[in-house]
Amino acid sequence: VQLQASGGGLVQTGGSLRLSCVSSKRTFTNNGVGWFRQAPGKEREFVATISWSGGSTYYADSVKGRFTISRDNAKNTVYLQMNSLKAEDTAVYYCAASRFATGSSQAGPYVNWGQGTLVTVSS
Repeated sequence: VQLQASGGGLVQTGGSLRLSCVSSKRTFTNNGVGWFRQAPGKEREFVATISWSGGSTYYADSVKGRFTISRDNAKNTVYLQMNSLKAEDTAVYYCAASRFATGSSQAGPYVNWGQGTLVTVSS
């Protein structure tokens, strides 16, 4: 499964962006998907995850209430709507598909990773 993340860019504090993660294969629809991010000089961290059906989602405390993960399986796409962006949200954002139908906040279950898209929030 090849994943392509897009939608990153430069935005001011308080602004919004919507990231997209598109899969090249239909089997994406059977997998949980997660978004992770890595800021310069920091380790990769979990952001949000969604189950194969979209019925279950989970967020990192740092983004809860500001970010929303969703998916459209007909389009093989998972979205991350990011609102009220802060400077500390600046990072390269990666999407990944789990080997399981459920999502996870841990990187271990994820077997396919996208190339990342850069989000820069200016203060």
